[in-house]
Amino acid sequence: MKTKNSLLTFLLIALTVLACGPKNQEQTAEEYGNPPAEGFNLEGSDAEAMIIADEVMAAMGGRKAWDETRHIAWNFFGARELVWDKWTGDVRIDMRNTTFLVNINDNTGKVFIDGREITDADSLANLVGRGKSAWINDAYWLVMPYKLKDSGVTLKYMGEEMTKEEKMADKLELTFEAVGVTPNNRYWVWVDKESRLVSQWAYYRNAADTVQGFNVPFQNYQKMGNILLSGDRGERQISDVMVFDELPASVYKSAEKPDLAALKAQ
Repeated sequence: MKTKNSLLTFLLIALTVLACGPKNQEQTAEEYGNPPAEGFNLEGSDAEAMIIADEVMAAMGGRKAWDETRHIAWNFFGARELVWDKWTGDVRIDMRNTTFLVNINDNTGKVFIDGREITDADSLANLVGRGKSAWINDAYWLVMPYKLKDSGVTLKYMGEEMTKEEKMADKLELTFEAVGVTPNNRYWVWVDKESRLVSQWAYYRNAADTVQGFNVPFQNYQKMGNILLSGDRGERQISDVMVFDELPASVYKSAEKPDLAALKAQ
């Protein structure tokens, strides 16, 4: 009798674990959600546009995976090499004869030109600002799909439209208020009907402009860690895209250029 009761208890516990495990995982994902950044224009944005933004986030790996991604490295069109610590705001930029080691959260850092550290306070402040501006631009070209509900954004649904690749997509409009270095920009973003990934992106220097500054594809997404990233912009390529869980502190502190490929291979 005791053995029978013990077996029954074991079976009940096992069934409870099987029944609750996946459900709890789903509940955790739902509870995590994709909340807008502080300053996102919730009242001025369309409900349908926000739903689509959430679908894009899910298709890219999910908000939790994005938040847990720490270090991202990339080469911006052959002009600059960047490494970004999303958690701390530390950024390294190597370009031509200049190395920027800055923190985009507190606007501090070091800059080296031809191996010489810039120590003049005014010159350093100006260069740190230039480094941050470069990061703002270059990072947006890479990770824009993760920032559809970013601070200062108003998101509108513009209906269905064919892309230049003749694929049906949902079209979103992003406008900005009091953020970034060019807050008057306007973007159109096409979200593929099937994959729910951003497939095309257009830019207007000023929201009132009728002539596009560019209209380029987002193609060839690759799995990087637990997220998807695309570096294919048609005629221009963002290359050497890498994601790291850990990197040595020297990457963000030393003027000596790190061998990221070797670090990735470790």
